Amino acid sequence: MDKALYIGMSGARENMRSQQAHANNLANVNTTGFKRDYAQARAMGVFGEHFPSRAYAMSERPGTDLTAGSLQQTGRDLDVAVSGDGWLTIQNDAGDEVFTRSGSLQIDVNGMLRTQSGEMVMGNRGPVSLPPFEKVDIGADGSVSIVPAGGAPNQMIELDRLKLVNPPADQIEKGLDGFMRRIGGDGAPEPADGSVRLTSGFLESSNVNAVEEMIANMKLSRQFELQVKLMRTANGNEESAARLLQNL
Repeated sequence: MDKALYIGMSGARENMRSQQAHANNLANVNTTGFKRDYAQARAMGVFGEHFPSRAYAMSERPGTDLTAGSLQQTGRDLDVAVSGDGWLTIQNDAGDEVFTRSGSLQIDVNGMLRTQSGEMVMGNRGPVSLPPFEKVDIGADGSVSIVPAGGAPNQMIELDRLKLVNPPADQIEKGLDGFMRRIGGDGAPEPADGSVRLTSGFLESSNVNAVEEMIANMKLSRQFELQVKLMRTANGNEESAARLLQNL
């Protein structure tokens, strides 16, 4: 069998994976705080007897573009956006602390502060819980203050502070759940960073450029067709060689 068939196959496989990554980015163009994923592959030389020009396509760990999205004003008291570098800390379904830039928060029937998708928001003393209140305010430093139910408008009480962290960008990765976490973390909580600031009444938009993602998908589609054509050519060459051998 002509080994060029495997060359084309590996290229087509990576084109499909890249298309999936760009399609997922495009699907999240309106997702608050979403960070687009890169689709990465590299050339890997063929071992054994081969032509020097032949190389397989091999996947690499996909990276994530951590560029901040634009801020969109909502005026809602429970909407916050991280200013500059940093992350909100939340607790995922497995009970682990993970990081997000999605600051559309809500309060459940038990008074627990949660993200829009239901994860508990962490404070410096654990999950943030709020008693009945008249008004809630989240400060630039992450402080969560309320006017208690029946209290005077100027009777603000600070309950807790949102746990804001800022791990090095090269030491975090996106998990399958879409949240960021330490690479190879041992489960130890990330220390809070007092320099991280929030902007209340705003949300951070996705950093996905829809036009760029659509163009990338079209290019990948053409490359996939080229790889399939290569596989067909290799298969045709094999069939022609087999017929020649039969006639000898």
